[in-house]
Parts: sequence; structure tokens; C-alpha cells
Amino acid sequence: MYTTETSIDREKMMCDSPTECPLEFEISVTDTMYNSPTVLVEGRILVQDVNDNSPSFSSPVISIAIPEHTPPGTLVNIPTASDRDAGTNGVSGYELLGNEGQGLFSLQVAEEHGERLPQLIVTGSLDREQRDTYDLTVRVVDGGLPPRSSTSVLRVSVLDINDNAPRFERYIYQGSVEENSPAGTSILQVRATDMDLGENSRIEYTFAQAADSARRLLRLDKNTGWITVQGPVDREQFSQFRFYVHARDKGPIPKQDRASVVITVRDTNDNAPAIEIRGIGLVTHRNGVADIDEEAPVDSPVALVQVSDRDEGENAAVTCIVAGDVPFQLKPASESSSERKKKFFLQTTTALDYEKVQEYLIQIVAVDAGNPPLSSTNTLTVKVTDANDNSPIFAQNHMQVGILENNRPPTTLLRVAATDADSGSNAELIYSLQPDPAIQGLFQINPNTGEVRVVSTLDREQKERYEFKVAAADKGIPSQKGTATVVVNVLDENDNDPRFMLNAYNFSVRENLPPSSPVGMVTVSDADQDTNARITLLVDPDNGEFEIQNGTGTILSRVSFDRERQSTYTFQLKAIDGGTPPKSAYVSVTINVLDENDNTPFITQPSNSSFQHINPLTAIGTVVERVKAEDMDIGSNANLTYDIVGGNPFGLFHISHAGSLTLEKELMRRHYGLHRLVVQVRDGGTPARFATALVHMYVNDTMANVSLVEALVGHSLNTPLDVDIAGDPAYEKSKQRSNVLFGVIAGIIAVILVIVVVVLIRYCRQKEAKSGYQAGKKETKDLYTPKQTNKNTKHKDKKNKLPKPSKPLEAEESGAQRGLQFNLINESSTDSPRIHLPLNCNPGSPDLGRHYRSNSPLPSIQLHPQSPTAGKKHQVVQDLPATNTFVGTGDNNSTGSDQYSDYSYKTNPPKYNKQEVRRFLTTSEV
Repeated sequence: MYTTETSIDREKMMCDSPTECPLEFEISVTDTMYNSPTVLVEGRILVQDVNDNSPSFSSPVISIAIPEHTPPGTLVNIPTASDRDAGTNGVSGYELLGNEGQGLFSLQVAEEHGERLPQLIVTGSLDREQRDTYDLTVRVVDGGLPPRSSTSVLRVSVLDINDNAPRFERYIYQGSVEENSPAGTSILQVRATDMDLGENSRIEYTFAQAADSARRLLRLDKNTGWITVQGPVDREQFSQFRFYVHARDKGPIPKQDRASVVITVRDTNDNAPAIEIRGIGLVTHRNGVADIDEEAPVDSPVALVQVSDRDEGENAAVTCIVAGDVPFQLKPASESSSERKKKFFLQTTTALDYEKVQEYLIQIVAVDAGNPPLSSTNTLTVKVTDANDNSPIFAQNHMQVGILENNRPPTTLLRVAATDADSGSNAELIYSLQPDPAIQGLFQINPNTGEVRVVSTLDREQKERYEFKVAAADKGIPSQKGTATVVVNVLDENDNDPRFMLNAYNFSVRENLPPSSPVGMVTVSDADQDTNARITLLVDPDNGEFEIQNGTGTILSRVSFDRERQSTYTFQLKAIDGGTPPKSAYVSVTINVLDENDNTPFITQPSNSSFQHINPLTAIGTVVERVKAEDMDIGSNANLTYDIVGGNPFGLFHISHAGSLTLEKELMRRHYGLHRLVVQVRDGGTPARFATALVHMYVNDTMANVSLVEALVGHSLNTPLDVDIAGDPAYEKSKQRSNVLFGVIAGIIAVILVIVVVVLIRYCRQKEAKSGYQAGKKETKDLYTPKQTNKNTKHKDKKNKLPKPSKPLEAEESGAQRGLQFNLINESSTDSPRIHLPLNCNPGSPDLGRHYRSNSPLPSIQLHPQSPTAGKKHQVVQDLPATNTFVGTGDNNSTGSDQYSDYSYKTNPPKYNKQEVRRFLTTSEV
């Protein structure tokens, strides 16, 4: 964008404000590549002021009067200068030049209401008789770069004193006048008063700092202060007048006051709307004629119409329309348009057709809202230019043809034909195929005749349908083109074998699945179509184990699966299509039977009737036994864990996850005897299965009496599992009795000591009472009598004592005797009593059977096989080998050392029926 040849003078422009002076312009933008709507861009250029005007006073000679004897320091206002420039380029300062008034006058610049006011300062004594006039030179300078200046003569007359200045009634006067008012129309009156008398009180009103326009159009009566219309006032030129009025008295030394005056010019509807039509975009305008192509899209802009009204308010509200029945309308071009200035696009409303109408005369009418309204019109001729706007048309828009696959090229498919409504070269047609990678190298068309041919062998399995477009283009400029769709259906031949989705199938099924259950599904396809793709499936050869459903491909089992018997099945499937001749395919199928947790762990070591001897000196952490088990399942169902669930009240033993039993605590005297551990072996299935094993540990120094231990183990097999069998129960009771015995002995000794002391005291007294002492029988008898009594007491207490440790045989016999005091289980009792069995048997022990029969206070017992308490839902009983069976047949009259197992309780009836002694394994599903 650049300036024109005409220079821009800011001082001659109509500026909205003293500091801002805009110049408006418009730019239309048209996108020819994408045929986008034309866009109107509005802009404003702010014209900046340059310092091209010098400040100047209103007169080359400025006269002021100062009374004589004016005190030094008195300020006298000097008329201000004006500058047509604005801002910093305006008046900046004043100064005195020369030496005319040196020592008497100086100049200062005051600032009031943003205006610089020159003031003359009296610095010396004035004497009118000596000199009554002084001519001073005053220079005014602006703030531009470089600065401009001018000078004027300030003539100072020395007058007599006038001490009262006029005063305006108010500081600012505001008024209004209607534009076009006749000359002499009164606007407002300024009024000032002066307290002086005579000539000093007569006031004269004058303009101050008023623009030339205000001085030219307005008149100020110097005597009355009335401001009237003097010339034609046009609001469109000057909407407001701002100036100052000075009121100066007639005294010898005039005094003055200043007031601001603002006069607003009211609008009248004296301007008709102005219509300006300009070219826009690619539409050219020449002498009021616009040319537009008939192919221009709807809403294409033809011209830019600007409607403006110099009035304001309702007088500037303009309505603009297109007169007549023409396919054009006005559309606002900018949202920033004001009421005084509106811009419109003149654009088409329908498609243009040169063959129907070649020219339009468009009349645009603009009417304002004034009273009465004013209007104006403008016209534009629009010529429609011809174009190749008719495309070739095919007789059929959609054509379909079929061809058998595996054809021999070249093969003619069809012939296409099109027509064009244009004439001449615009109607000459050339045929072609629209570019499409899918048909490249497969089809061709004759450009002159429109014959379509197949130039390659087609395969329906690769693609059974081709769709492409044929085009007919005329020879116009630009060329027009018409298209039609051709669909080629490739017909099927049976040239493909059935095909399974996979080369081999592997399925996994759960065991115990009932017959006729689905075990897998195969997918088979045939690239052919219809009957050629109709497939029949069968098992080949059919061994009666599986069958397959046609249609779904689901394989069904005819047998129930047991993984432990057979874990894998392999067979073939055959697929046959329905073509002529038929084609077939085979696939291998493998069925893997998945494991279910249907087998309970089986304990192989140890047997329930076996036991393990443990020496009391065995070190902590020693493996004393290993529990081994097997599970016929696999995977997590065969992952076995071992836990002690009963019979370890002292916490002596610990079992690892591998089944190793280790000693956890030091063995003590009370731990001697048989310990029965209830070990549960659990698999990792869901739900889990488990088996229970009885592990017997016999703690003793030696293993001299094996028969006794076997009897104890046999009795353990018939004892409920919730009863603990562990250690010697008589040990604690024996320890308690020993403590009681020691207490009794200590008491007896204390009594004896008291008696001895008493006897000694009596003896000493008797000896002192006699003159001569002789030992006599009586005295000896008396002395030892208490001792005999003590001996009898000791003899009685010894009968209640337990056998001393120095007699191991008696201790073992009594221990065995006490150990055979079996506690029977009372089913009605809620407590679970502990069974205690004999603890230790030394190699030198006597015949225990005879000892128990002759010395035991308990009746003889007979072992009856009985199963442990089974409180859970599922139980499995596993018979023990014959070697682990213990049967007792003795009665109360049994004698002999070999009858140690002939124990029976006759006091209570047996809880269980007699049967073979069995080893019990209890399992349950958790």
C-alpha cells in the first residue's frame, strides 16, 4: 500500500478529535483457486501530525496597559498564540527578546487547564511621567523537531490603576444550534460583571483562542455578550465549536476574565444517502457495466455497494434494497459498518444461465429514516458471459454386465454412449476410463467409439466385482465431463479346493466330559461361490469316538474322557465341496484331555500301623520320619502339601512341604512314650482333596519291648483322631505326689526337732532340780519315747511314697501299670480327652503282661478295632495290609507274659462292632 500523488494535509481533514485523525479504506480479497467467497477487509490509517505550521499571535502588535506604580512581581496576562498543529507540535513556550524592557519586565509561562499562558512580570518601578510606552518583542515557539517560532510586538502602555477585573457568571457556557439556521439566530449569551465604576466597569467581550471557522460562522456582540449565527452552519462540516471569550473592562489598565464556550450543532436531515458502487474480486467494472460468468456460483459477489449518510442519528439510518425482480441481493459485507456508513455485497441469488438471460439492469435504492425521509438511487448493468456449461450425459448412469472367470482376453464387455447439449467443439466427445488402481491393466475403452474390453484374465476368488467409471469429455474450454458407472460381475467356476482355517487343530477338553459334548470347532472355507462352496464335513476314518456337525463345524464326543486312561486323541477331518467334479481337503485334529482333580492323594509311606523309634538324645532339626504320597492327577492337582493337623500338643514335630518330619524341641522326661501325629496330605486342586496319615513316634531310650509298642500302636488305630496321644501322663502326677511327700517329710522333721528341743529343756531342768544325777532307765525311756512315735510316723509315710529313682525296675513297672489306665471316649462329652499310653520299657523289664494282670488295679481290656470319628461329608477307608493288623482275643483270666495284648474293658460295652482291624484314611473335599 502506498500514498497517492495528492498530499495529505491533516489540518484540512475532518478529525474526530484533536489527537486522532483517521483515514478509512477497504480491501476486497478473492480466492481464485478454491472459489471461496470474496472477503472485505476494512482498515483505518491514522494521519500523524508533522510540524508544518508555525505558532503565531493574532496580531503583529499586541497592546497591553499596566497602571503605574504597579508593585514588582505583578503578573499581567498576555494574549496567547495559536498553532494549527496538534500535540507536541503545538505551542510550547514564550520568551522576551531584546533589551527594551530590561530591568522592568520579565516573562513567565503558566499552565492552566492544559494550556500554556504567557504572563508579563513587572520587575521594576513604572513611572508614566517618565515613560508611558514600552515596545517588547515576544517570541512563541512550538514543540516540534525542528521547532518553529514567530514574534510579535508587545506594546506596554503605562496607565492609571484599575484594581477590579471583570468576572464571568460561570466558568463554562454550553449551548446548541441547529444546522442551517439563518444568520442572526441567537445561540447563548456570556455575561460578566465588574465591581469598578465608570469606564473601569464597562466590559467588552472578545473571542480568545477561537478557530477561524468559529470567528467566521459565529458573531460575538462585544457589548452584550450574545453569540449569534453569522454564516451557514453545516453540522457535517463542524459538529461542535469550542473557544474562549475574554471579558475586558475599560479601565486605564484593563483587567479581563476568561470563560469557555462549547456550542454543539444539531443535525437536520439535509443530506440524502449516497450510493457508491465499486468492483470487487474478479468481476470487472467498466462504465457502470459488470461482466460475470454464467458459471459463477450462487452468492457470488458482483459489486461492493457502500451507502452513507452525512447526517446522524435517525437521519443517518439508511435502508438499502435492490429494486425489481432480478436474481441479485444485498448482503452486509462487514460487521463493523456504522449506521452512517454501510457496506454490502451485491451477489447472485440463483445460478445464471446465458442461454436464458444475457443482461440485467440492477437499480439500488437507499432511503434514510429522517422526517421527511430522503432517498437516492444508483444503477449497475450486469452482463452474463457464455461458458461451456453443459456436460455430456450418458444414456444410462449405471450399467452392469457379467463375465465368466478364467476368460481369454481380449473380450468385449459393452459399448457406452453419451450426448452433449452444447454444439460445435463443445459437443465433440472423447471417452476414457476414470483412473482407478483397482482396474489398471484389466479394462480398456476406445476413446472414439466407447467400446469397453477386458484385456486380462479375471479371477473371481481374487475379486468378484469391479466397479469403475467411464467418462465422456467435450472439447470446450474448459472441458466439461460426464461420467457413468460400470459394474462387472465375475461369475464363479469350481476351481478352488476347500480350505481349513488352520493347518492343524488342537483342542483341550476337561476329563469326565459326558458323551455328545462339544470339544472344538473348525472353520473351513471355499473361495468359490454358491454350490461350488457348499461344504460337507466328516470324520475320516470314523472310529466311533467323534462326530462333526455340518453347518457349524462343531466336533462332538461320543465317549467320556478319562485322562488317566488316555490323554490324547488324534484323527482327521475331510471337507468336500458341492462342485462338479467335487474338490476335497483334509486336516488333522488333536484332542488333549485336561486333568481334573478327581483323584485323592494316596499315602505310600508310612503305614498307619508302623512307628518310628526316637532316642531322647536326638538333636533338634533331625529328620525323624518322611511322609510320602502320590496323586494320579497332574499339574496343580498333583501339587501336594503336608500339614500336621492333630496329635502334636507339645509342638515337638514339624513337617515340611515335602513331607519331612523334623524334631523341633528338646525331648524331656515327660515326652517319653508314644506320639501319634495326624498328617494331612492336600493337593492343589479346586476343590482340593486330601488324605490323612497316622505317623507314630515312640520316644524312649531303648526298644527292648517291641510288643508293648505295637500294642500301643494298635490301640492308637482305634482311638478317635481328635484325641491327642502324646508322652507320659503319669509323669506330672508323679511329680506332684513327690512334692506333696517332700512337704510331709519336712513337716515331720520340723515336729521331731521341736520335740527334741522340748526334751532337752526338760532334761536340763530335772538335772538342775536334783542334787546328784544318775542315768536311769526311766529317764532314758522318757527321752526316747517321742522318737519311737516319730519312727512310726515315718514308717506310715513311706508306704505312700513313690518308688525311688534307685529302683528302675519298680519305676518302670509302676509306670507301665499307670500307662495302661486307658481313658475311654465318652461320646456325650464335648471335651476331647487325651489318650496316654505306656512310655518307656527298659531291656530288663519283667513280663509286662503278667505284671499288669497281677498288679494293675484296672480290669483287663481287649482291643476292638474301631474307626476314627468321621465328621465330614466324604470319607474313604483304605484297608491296611494283614501284617499291620492287631487283634486282641484275651479276657479277664488271661495269664502269661505273652498275653500283653489281651486287654478288654468289661466295665463298659464296646462302642463299635467287631471287625477286622483296619487302617483309616479320611479324605474330604474342601
